[in-house]
Amino acid sequence: MNTRKEDKMAPEKTWSYKNLEIKEGPKPGSKHFQYFFVVSEGGKKKSNYCVWIDDENLASLGRSKNFDEIVSAKREEWIKWVQGKIDQKDFRNLVLKLEKAGPKEIDLSEMQKKLKAE
Repeated sequence: MNTRKEDKMAPEKTWSYKNLEIKEGPKPGSKHFQYFFVVSEGGKKKSNYCVWIDDENLASLGRSKNFDEIVSAKREEWIKWVQGKIDQKDFRNLVLKLEKAGPKEIDLSEMQKKLKAE
């Protein structure tokens, strides 16, 4: 039996924090670990926060490519990160990239510039 764990990811969840609506879930169709938190106010998107784990770092967080297991283990930690950004009124589009050296915050606009340059 060849069942791919990455295809069985949790459905999108919605919750509220400080009068903001947060929708969270995996990036649809992604073969890499990208988990988004989309923050909206009054139906308008305010910011995106994304947790990104490179393939080589997945093993350090759980079984390689078992995205559901990683989300289950780390989701509360990521929610606290998102709530902290909201508390700081930091509504930049940010990536929390989990690397071997530790977590690193990257402004998504800077990351997109780098990706386009490569």
